Amino acid sequence: MRILLLFLSFSTFGQNLKIEYETFFNDKPTGRPLFAYAQPEKTYLTTERVGGEQTLYTGKSKTITYITPLGEGKTIGGTDTLKYKYTFAENRKEILGYTCQKAVSIVNSNTIEIWFTNALPYYVAPSAIGIELGTVLEVVRNGNQVTRAKNIEKTSSFPSLPIYTSHDILTYRDILWKNRFTALTVLDHELINWNEETKAKEGVMRFANGTLLVKKVKFPTIGFDTQVFVELKQRSNGDAYDRTGSVFIIPESNALNFFEGLQNGLDKIPQLTSKDGEVYQGYHLTNNYLPNVELMRFFTSFGINHYNYNAIKGKEWLDHTSFRQEISELRSLLSDKEIYVGTYIGNYDKGGHEVSLEITLHKGENAYHRFDFALPLFNTVNVMEMGGQNYSTLFKDENGLNVEFTLEHDLKDAQLRYITTGHGGWGNGDEFLPKKNTIYLDNFVVHSFTPWRQDCGSYRLSNPVSGNFASGLSSSDLSRSNWCPATVTNPVYIELGDLKAGKHSIRVKIPQGQREGSSFSFWNVSGILLGKK
Repeated sequence: MRILLLFLSFSTFGQNLKIEYETFFNDKPTGRPLFAYAQPEKTYLTTERVGGEQTLYTGKSKTITYITPLGEGKTIGGTDTLKYKYTFAENRKEILGYTCQKAVSIVNSNTIEIWFTNALPYYVAPSAIGIELGTVLEVVRNGNQVTRAKNIEKTSSFPSLPIYTSHDILTYRDILWKNRFTALTVLDHELINWNEETKAKEGVMRFANGTLLVKKVKFPTIGFDTQVFVELKQRSNGDAYDRTGSVFIIPESNALNFFEGLQNGLDKIPQLTSKDGEVYQGYHLTNNYLPNVELMRFFTSFGINHYNYNAIKGKEWLDHTSFRQEISELRSLLSDKEIYVGTYIGNYDKGGHEVSLEITLHKGENAYHRFDFALPLFNTVNVMEMGGQNYSTLFKDENGLNVEFTLEHDLKDAQLRYITTGHGGWGNGDEFLPKKNTIYLDNFVVHSFTPWRQDCGSYRLSNPVSGNFASGLSSSDLSRSNWCPATVTNPVYIELGDLKAGKHSIRVKIPQGQREGSSFSFWNVSGILLGKK
């Protein structure tokens, strides 16, 4: 990395050229003028987008350097070699008194027409496309976007480029991209594994012998002009199997939340007891307890990266899985809060899984979910599975899962953000059998559907140790109850209408399969009430 200071100034009047360009889209001006300055033959050029990226072109080497101020006195640059290809037409037309020739370039499936002249001894254009051809006076993109020279003048002045830090072009683009949003790093190459000897980085807490990681994160104020994404990257560090994973937050609470169970034992948080005496810890909202808020449900693949040596002709295994999902509808539970973010992968493997997790905030986009109210109702993902939290077999009871809640104010456009996946039972279990999920609001059916994924074979390249059957299928190909190895499970948004202040109830009913010997079925469901106050 090096620091460059470029001063381009010339005293001889008329030796420099200034062109002002204007752009039209469907014949309507966009209001974004471009200014270009050029020196003849010495092949230096800067194209300045007002308030944005500047460009320096060196004709002798045909390289172009992009220069961008990032604020707070920091400016970066990146140099690239021009690689455009052109076809030349016989077409001619006059622009601002100069006869121009037509060239065409195809860029990312876009057809770019360039009108240029060699009557002026300059290399200048409104962008890098066509700049090495001569003086470009008009560029037409796909027939409907036109950038045309509005004015040409000789000048004795020439702008001086700022001091900037030089990078290769890929590093430059990466820095520029990351500068456009806020990234909150939660986990950085941490191990989620069944191993008490594994040490976490500073600030990361390990529970359930290391299968659950928790870190406190400070969120800035998040407005409706900001979209929020969660992204987790995962690869095997020894575990060969597809595992349930969940990213969640432990919400702020004036009374109890799940952190009490982590610190002092699962018996310290509310419990549900089924008719046959099974106990389920921390699954549902009570008068003094908020359950975990699930941000993203994901499923690891069969041994990605660690077992990529299992070669199969014609298949090249991927290096890792990347799970990314928008969670903007939950901004009211995140904005201006310092809360615990948890990540769970169920496994009893000493090597386990390596994960990195970040939450990104992208300002300037109008989010379509404009909820200002969110209330976690239930979450049956047993993230403390390896610490004694029971599997969610409670749907064997006829009434399923019923949660009562009280609204202190009317709620408009209420929705239930519902995530559901079926598990267990081997071939006859609910993981591999379609089962209807029915949602009741105040004892009336509001939604009923069968969650089922039939696209699991699309992710075969993420599953190097997925078993192969006599039928020619791989285990990872099989259809499942709303999940596939190496994918996320999308939430379903169930419209509830306007809700009046007062007491209400949500009930989830699923015909869970019966136990067969040591094999049993269970359902991981989470639900968050959303709305506008």
